[in-house]
Amino acid sequence: MAKVPSALVAAGGLVGGYGVARWTRKRQLGGVVLAAAGTVAAAQWRQRAGGKAAGALGAAYVAAFAGSHPLARKVGAWPSVLGVAGAVALASWAVADRRG
Repeated sequence: MAKVPSALVAAGGLVGGYGVARWTRKRQLGGVVLAAAGTVAAAQWRQRAGGKAAGALGAAYVAAFAGSHPLARKVGAWPSVLGVAGAVALASWAVADRRG
């Protein structure tokens, strides 16, 4: 079975969580998507890069979610979500995925 990059899981969680919340108008459902993807990504980060790196990437994931809200007021919702998802994906790739 092909290994799914943690960068894709994390970015997908941020984008998917927002998309589900927006399209269903149920923020809690979007939160479930966000949390599920974050949990999967955290397990991958721990396995691939260790506990400290997983903690730092988990903090970045939560900060990206929180930071997307004020950023959305300046640039719009989708550009904000896509921007923070890209940043988390890049960090995840650099720390955990590029090794192999």
